[in-house]
Amino acid sequence: MILGKPAPFVSAFIDAVDEAIRAQSPSHGLSAIQRTWLAFCVTAVLMTNSICWARFERASLGTYALVTLSWMFRHSKIPWDELLVASVRVILRHYGLTSGSLVVDDTDNQRSKAAKTLAHLYKLRDKESGGYLWGQSLVFLVLVTPKISIPVGFAFYQPAPELSARLAKPSPNPHYPTKQDLALRLLAQFKAQHPDVRVHCITADALYGTAPFVDGASALFGGVQVISQIRSNQNVRLQKRTQPVAAYFATHPGTPHTLRIRGGQEVVALVGSARLYVCSHHTKRFVIALKYEGEDTYRYLIASDLTWRTLDIVQGQTLRWLVEIFQPHYDSSKPLSLTAA
Repeated sequence: MILGKPAPFVSAFIDAVDEAIRAQSPSHGLSAIQRTWLAFCVTAVLMTNSICWARFERASLGTYALVTLSWMFRHSKIPWDELLVASVRVILRHYGLTSGSLVVDDTDNQRSKAAKTLAHLYKLRDKESGGYLWGQSLVFLVLVTPKISIPVGFAFYQPAPELSARLAKPSPNPHYPTKQDLALRLLAQFKAQHPDVRVHCITADALYGTAPFVDGASALFGGVQVISQIRSNQNVRLQKRTQPVAAYFATHPGTPHTLRIRGGQEVVALVGSARLYVCSHHTKRFVIALKYEGEDTYRYLIASDLTWRTLDIVQGQTLRWLVEIFQPHYDSSKPLSLTAA
């Protein structure tokens, strides 16, 4: 694999990104050297499926030295904060996209135990083993459209130090925002950076199924539909009777429906629904019990807009499946290798 110069289509893309940056901030444009370096790095990532200066150097047969590549990354005054925003604008304009749905998710990435200088490192709970591992946690935002799905924002999460003391629940620390707070910030940034994009709905998993997130996300976009989940033991109320949501749907079983996943694959699922008062949210939500074929237990979706149809909400929730391809997984045997989920 020989990489002598950046791929032409990558260079054209970087030039378009530079134009988008200059259109927004004329003084923040990329220099010719910065554009060449960035185009080479993007090409090298595509060819080596990694982010590793040594691999980039080997792929170029020494045309681009490891020391030079690293120096540019550490010292060149590239407007990093504007690159992703400008890139998204270029892609939206290229495909003629003016609307879509936003999906919030988070992922944990394991890092080497020897890593000490990487930002936002902390002990992560390993869901598979029940133990702990050393790594970083990311909250990210994906825009899903009929044509493409692209990441449009991300933020590192790190718990407040006082949480590790395992004492009484501490008061919120503004220097260590929660994942829900980070997600709301990403949504607000997207709205400010791409005001012309019309958002159909916002989807997130059970971690974000809290009243502050659901109401806050909906309000950001003028009352847009927000779809999330609640736990099976969360209380709901119909008229004067309060009971866990699982108990309610145990006496109101769902009916089979055929759903389309990822825009193509069809699956059968049991679906039940009702407009119920969710006690922890202090308001009424559209609550849906959903169990895919082959699953033993239901999951319980909630939606902020009560006017949507049941199957439209369920189809909206399946957009979360599309974010799996954007979750990088760390392979400790390879330097910062990115592999598809």
